[in-house]
Amino acid sequence: MKTKHVLQASDVKTIAAAAEAEALKNNWAVTIAIVDDGGHLLALQRLDGAAPISSHIAPAKAHTAALGQRETKVYEDIINNGRYAFLTAPEVKGMLEGGVPIMKDGQCLGAVGVSGVKSNEDAQVAKAGIAALGL
Repeated sequence: MKTKHVLQASDVKTIAAAAEAEALKNNWAVTIAIVDDGGHLLALQRLDGAAPISSHIAPAKAHTAALGQRETKVYEDIINNGRYAFLTAPEVKGMLEGGVPIMKDGQCLGAVGVSGVKSNEDAQVAKAGIAALGL
């Protein structure tokens, strides 16, 4: 058997606080979602001014990043490069940049999904949250 790292509640709080700080520093109204390695929601925070739809998009991005163990930008690029059949892949949703997996020692611990600003800015917020863990 292998030892498996998991996110603890304190890790989730650390990620959420750092992601929120990055968003506020840039005056970005976003929703931040954090999921475990199975894509199950651990935290959701919709900052003031974030569009209501972002509370659906951010968890979808996080879910896909966790299950795929890669950034959702990969899926967006696959589709934008003409492989439209990928849109029918099961359990894959939120195929827009802004979902980032949380990786440690080659294992996916979960993911952060952000929605509300430009996709690359969503990813920036997610990565700032993850960076706070110091992995």
